[in-house]
Amino acid sequence: MQVEAGPVADSVDDERPSRRILRDETLLVLGLSLGASGVSALISFVGSVTRPGGLKDQAATLNASAAPGRPWLDLAWQLFGIASALVPVALVAHFLLREGQNGLRTLGFDRTRPWSDLGRGAGVAAVIGSTGIAFYLLARELGFNLTVVPEALPEVWWKYPVLILSALQNAILEEVIVVGYLLRRLDRLGWTPGAALMASAVLRGSYHLYQGVGGFIGNMVMGVVFVWLYRRWGRVGPLVAAHSLLDIGAFVGYALLAGKVAWLPTP
Repeated sequence: MQVEAGPVADSVDDERPSRRILRDETLLVLGLSLGASGVSALISFVGSVTRPGGLKDQAATLNASAAPGRPWLDLAWQLFGIASALVPVALVAHFLLREGQNGLRTLGFDRTRPWSDLGRGAGVAAVIGSTGIAFYLLARELGFNLTVVPEALPEVWWKYPVLILSALQNAILEEVIVVGYLLRRLDRLGWTPGAALMASAVLRGSYHLYQGVGGFIGNMVMGVVFVWLYRRWGRVGPLVAAHSLLDIGAFVGYALLAGKVAWLPTP
């Protein structure tokens, strides 16, 4: 008796994608998200190093106004940018669900251990934050880094909420894709743990290259630490918490301190 293909057979095939499908899927996800950001950062870096003057005399602005002088339109653009940047994360969740996995819970991004994730993340942020600031100041002083301007938003009521949302978006996008998703895919493609670690770390450094050589190296080192912690804990939750706290500190801290303390560089 001939067995006809049906929904059950199709679902089995969906749960076991071939290596080629996994490879193409990974490249497409990266091409729609942080891989494209890496190419953009490289082009920006080439433009900076070929421009007259040193890198530290140039500025890299992270959160800028999208509609100067029009606060409500500006707010709409800010929220649109934050929401659209998270679409690749939803795409990753979709791919994992099609495999029969529990979506982002498979990567350890859920609400099952909120206090543990937050506590671990706070500890990581405290260590990386202090060393990161020192490394940035040194790299800039040596001429390897642009002056980073974490925010240049107008003084409106939504400024700080948007900065916090922007920090959360950065953290979720980067840790879910560059750590949890990418490592899972590279493991299934047969990469060694060492090679996968370096791929994740170099990718993280690449899309920070617009800040200069210091931004590339500093974030690559951070990537190595985050991959090691993910392998140890099996969760991206603490990494999202750590990254969120780091970016909130950078964005909000700059907004409060810029021009008021001598040690914080400004354009």
